[in-house]
Order: sequence, then structure tokens, then C-alpha cells
Amino acid sequence: MTVYSIRPEATLDAVQRVLGDKVKRLTVALGEVELVVSADDLLVVAKTLRDAPGCQFEQLLDLCGVDYSDYKAGAYEGPRFAVVMHLLSVSLNQRLRLKVFTPDDDMPSVASVTEIWNSANWFEREAFDLFGIVFEGHNDLRRILTDYGFIGHPFRKDFPTTGHVEMRFDAEQGRVVYQPVTIETREITPRIIREDNYGGLQ
Repeated sequence: MTVYSIRPEATLDAVQRVLGDKVKRLTVALGEVELVVSADDLLVVAKTLRDAPGCQFEQLLDLCGVDYSDYKAGAYEGPRFAVVMHLLSVSLNQRLRLKVFTPDDDMPSVASVTEIWNSANWFEREAFDLFGIVFEGHNDLRRILTDYGFIGHPFRKDFPTTGHVEMRFDAEQGRVVYQPVTIETREITPRIIREDNYGGLQ
């Protein structure tokens, strides 16, 4: 099998040809093709990208959630949550960044792509855990990084950096217990050293 590298522009042309009006935005950014599609078209687009000649993206390398609520210092007015997938065609040695925005900010959800690329399984669980994005059709959507009793989604921009509760082992009860966060926020002023001969330097 001959492996050769396809220029991003050629990848862009191939994607535009097979997807047609399902493309919402298609650009080359940082040397890589970025495709934005609607949540309603995600499954059809994903299958086409995997199977169509000129695309053949056999592998999903990564999938993550994004919270745009503080994007551009709050000047952004689009949907709050997006799911970003990085696809690789081993056959054609090309890459694609596939992005889909969730239509509902209060209950963000998109279709699961685990039936198309099974590597999406744990990635989707991670995005659910950290961002609260629901992947419809995922057969085991539960938290993967945080504790079972964890409240909220820690990668959302409005999640407090200290969290809501902390856990510790209670020796008297012989088990782990939850309690309100005891971290006190404080302002730290850096120490400024003013010496004529600091560190032996003239």
C-alpha cells in the first residue's frame, strides 16, 4: 500500500464534495482542515467521513468538549458548548478537525459516535463528566474521572475553582465523608526584593 500525504486544500475539496450542503463551515486553520456541521447531521456526516472515497477517516484520535461561555472575554454570542473530534485517515495520511455545537445550552447533547468509531467511548464519558454534555445513544454514559457523588461538571467556566465539597477519610466513622469546602480564598501579594547587591551580582 502506498501512503502519501494530501495537502489540506485537497482534503477540504474532498470533504466539500461528499458532504455538500451539510457543511456549515469548512476552513483550513493551522495547516489542518476544520469542519463545522449541525448536531442533526452529525451521524450522517461521521459515517460519510469514515467511508467516502477521498476522505476515509478510519480513526478518531480525540474527542473533547469546549465551553465557549467566556470566549472573547464574553463578547461571543454563539452556542455555549461544542464537541470537537480529531480524525485521521491512515490510508490517505490526512487529518480533519470536526466540530459540532450543541443546540441547547441548558441541556447540551449530541449523538454518540461510538458506533462509528469505538475509540470515542471513553472520550465521550470524559466530556460528559467534565462538561455535562450528554451523548445520545452511548451505552454506558457515566462519570469516568470524578467521584461517584461529585456535584457539577468541573471544566465548565462557571464551576468554582475550589469545587463545592471536599472529601476526607473519617477515622471514627471508618469511611470517606463529604463536607463543605474549607479552603479560604486569600489574596497573595508577591514579595518584592530590592537590593543593590542581590545574589552577589553587581
